[in-house]
Amino acid sequence: MEVLARNPSLAQMAAAWEAASARYPQVTSLDDPMFTAGLAPASFGTNSVEAGYRIELSQKLPFPGKLRLRGQTALAEASAAGNDLEDMRIQLVETATLAFYEYFLVDRALAVNGDGLEILARLRQNAAARVKTGLAPEQDMLQADVEIGRQRERRFLLERMRQVARARINTLLNIPPDSPLADPPRQLDSVRDLPDVAQLRFLALSRRADLRALEDRLKADQASLALALRDYYPDVEAMAMYDTIMGNGPNRDLAPQVGVRVNLPLRLGKRHAAVAEAQAKIAQRQAELTARTNQVLFQVQEALEQLRESEKVLVLYQKTILPKAQGNLKAAQTAYETAKTPFLSWIEAERILINLRDRYYEATTDYFRRLAALERIVGGPLPLATKELH
Repeated sequence: MEVLARNPSLAQMAAAWEAASARYPQVTSLDDPMFTAGLAPASFGTNSVEAGYRIELSQKLPFPGKLRLRGQTALAEASAAGNDLEDMRIQLVETATLAFYEYFLVDRALAVNGDGLEILARLRQNAAARVKTGLAPEQDMLQADVEIGRQRERRFLLERMRQVARARINTLLNIPPDSPLADPPRQLDSVRDLPDVAQLRFLALSRRADLRALEDRLKADQASLALALRDYYPDVEAMAMYDTIMGNGPNRDLAPQVGVRVNLPLRLGKRHAAVAEAQAKIAQRQAELTARTNQVLFQVQEALEQLRESEKVLVLYQKTILPKAQGNLKAAQTAYETAKTPFLSWIEAERILINLRDRYYEATTDYFRRLAALERIVGGPLPLATKELH
């Protein structure tokens, strides 16, 4: 999809994921070794003692397992950022799909409006002919003119909506809003044969990127807890030193030295607090994951029921409402031409047909909007299948 390739929001999330991925080598690396040098100034320029100096090289070594746990935390956060990127991609697909359906709906509404204006023009010609022959009052022509004016006014609204819909799609494509855009198709794809609710729940729980991101952050919190527990153990700093100051003269053999420094983890209060904080974060994350999972399961059920409703509405329009409205228009025309009903009845029948055709395309668009929402809820496209409406 072009939107995924061009939209800057996705690039922003991709950069965040790359930044999070770059944390791993930073947190798993040892600190730089330290080099220390010192001089005894008074020992230089005298014959009573040899020149004194000291050089030292040291390396801090965290307690075993700490670097590994820091790496686990960084990897989990990077994986969460990657899942955030995937979740943004799914949302962007839905946004682009909804924008396309809005563009389709406005285009179909303009087509219905154009058909209605043609019908009204024929109605006016018929009324004008009957007025000339004295078979109808002049009011019939005026009523036709009023309805034509109403439809022209609606066309202004629809043309503005088409421009806005086009600008929305172009903005998602990261191009100027007034760029030209190809016309949408006259018809959308066939109605889908939906999986059962159990399969939809399975798809949602296994594919939802936001759920996986929460699971990753829970793993990061668990690694943080393990790291907080390791903080009760000391780190070691190994060092090697050559000291001619203390090993001067007959004690020259004492100049080479090795040693270690060890921190004493006696400040238990802060360590207890760090463990408690990590445990609380884990509990918070687990509760958040449970709540999000329950919300996803509800959303699956809600979206499926809405989609089933839309399918029934489409069947009703295709099999009953639109054929009856077209029959009503023909009957009104015949009744008017035989002077059985006033011209206003014919106008009203035509107005009803236009409104119902608009509503049919709205219902069609609602179906595919809800289908897009369901695909976003389950984390991706549904299994391909189509069926005929009954």
